Amino acid sequence: MTGLFDILGPRMVGPSSSHTAGACRLGYVVQAIVGGAPDEAVVGLHGSFAMTGEGHGTRAAILGGLLGFRPDDPRIRDSQELAREAGLDTRFEIVDLGEEAHPNTARFAVQRGDDRVEVTGCSIGGGRIRVQRIDGFPVDLSGSLPTVVVVGDDVPGTVAEITGMIAGHGLNLATIRVDRTGRGERALMTIETDEDVPAPVLAELAERPWVHWVRNVHQLND
Repeated sequence: MTGLFDILGPRMVGPSSSHTAGACRLGYVVQAIVGGAPDEAVVGLHGSFAMTGEGHGTRAAILGGLLGFRPDDPRIRDSQELAREAGLDTRFEIVDLGEEAHPNTARFAVQRGDDRVEVTGCSIGGGRIRVQRIDGFPVDLSGSLPTVVVVGDDVPGTVAEITGMIAGHGLNLATIRVDRTGRGERALMTIETDEDVPAPVLAELAERPWVHWVRNVHQLND
């Protein structure tokens, strides 16, 4: 079934839902995962992003997203200047991620204070995105639902404890995915929920001794 969003596209600033709105959404999700606007960012552009992105405002849109702007924020037009004023040191590179990568793919390496994260994602049309990797872990995030990202030690019982904490506050869990580097090593969990997880719940979760970091990615539906 075709929805109104698919026909009209997203509310956005810029000429292209794929190269502008989608690019901004990718940057927005990346800044959420690193905990806010980064201090440094190296962005590798692949395929169509690399070839035509500059003319479609892709770089400005990515910078706007990294600054925390949503796709319909008029400040995207001035994002390059605003990024310089904010002290965001950004470098764009042309990369080849292979034939299997979507043509509109970007690979981010960002740092905020002592926190550093690498994220790969693509813009799949109509302003929609897929985040595919976080720090080497395979993920599948769209930004269409509130999402909690947790990195911690692979300790028995952690999945049950985390989901129990969230469900215990009356929140419905939509999807859960867990990947790990190896048994007893480091694991990454992504949890999509129907509503934003309250900050006190996230703070309680972050206090667990086996948790390295917790991030909240707010819903990006228009």
